[in-house]
Amino acid sequence: MLSRVADSIYWMSRYVERAENVARFVGVMQSLSLGGIDAQWSTLVYASGDEEAFEKERSEYSREQVLRFALFDDNNPNSVISCVRNARENARSIRGELSTAMWEAVNRFYLRVSDAAKDPQAVVDNPYAFLERVKQASHQVIGVTSATLSHGEAWNFAEVGKLLERADKSSRILDVKYFTLLPDPSHVGRALDVVQWTSLLESTSALHMYRKRYGQISPQAVAEVLIFDRFFPRSMRFCVALAEERLRAISGSPPGVFSNPAEQKLGQLTSLMNYTSVDEVITSGLHEFIDGFQLKLNATSDAVFETFFQLPTPTPDPQAEATPAP
Repeated sequence: MLSRVADSIYWMSRYVERAENVARFVGVMQSLSLGGIDAQWSTLVYASGDEEAFEKERSEYSREQVLRFALFDDNNPNSVISCVRNARENARSIRGELSTAMWEAVNRFYLRVSDAAKDPQAVVDNPYAFLERVKQASHQVIGVTSATLSHGEAWNFAEVGKLLERADKSSRILDVKYFTLLPDPSHVGRALDVVQWTSLLESTSALHMYRKRYGQISPQAVAEVLIFDRFFPRSMRFCVALAEERLRAISGSPPGVFSNPAEQKLGQLTSLMNYTSVDEVITSGLHEFIDGFQLKLNATSDAVFETFFQLPTPTPDPQAEATPAP
């Protein structure tokens, strides 16, 4: 497969997943706000690391300003419209490599978001219908990709992109809750704390599964589910372990060895998740663990780019340089 094609399908998948995660987080913040709880809209910007871009054009973290920035700001690379536009552009550049159903799903996603962007105030006033359409459109792209694209190299690259993006967003949302959503340590264990941990589970579609398994809300149990659960598809451990499988399917490397830096770094990250317990994380510091995880995940993403997508730099021929021009 051409590196250009692999790069485009990888990023198409990442952008679709990113748009869905932004919609999820916005929906939870909106629910908290309507429930009479200080939703602290700035946390939505902190989760994506876009404080600098936000503060260049806006003076306050109000609900309306954050929603416009997160959903429709063309200058925000992580806004829903920017993500969907980039996903469509990547899909368009390799349209011949995709199934017809895939292209139609991505294009339809883009058209729906673009149509909503014509009247952003209507969405800001009542965002629920738009957010649901974003999540449903993302699920449709993912489902159609799985059902209509041959499960070869292209599909594996799409899976790696989706899983790395999902692991990143799950870790960021958990970190934001730990550091920002709880305004006062004295609230730990109180009703406000329970509501906020519940909102975190809702943002990752983990609440129903969590209730069935654990019942009452416990910060340690929430961390266990979102970090280390081997079967929940949005846990950090599940995502990196499955991403490693997909990467090995591309290169053909057996488990336990690596043939390139991307496999090495992803294998190291998977081992970290497999052999660390939630008690160790809580004792050493949740933020510190997540910060280290994100650094390793970023290094893994860089290695994937350098291994599979970056064009090799031509090596100068010393003999040719030494030959005088005629």
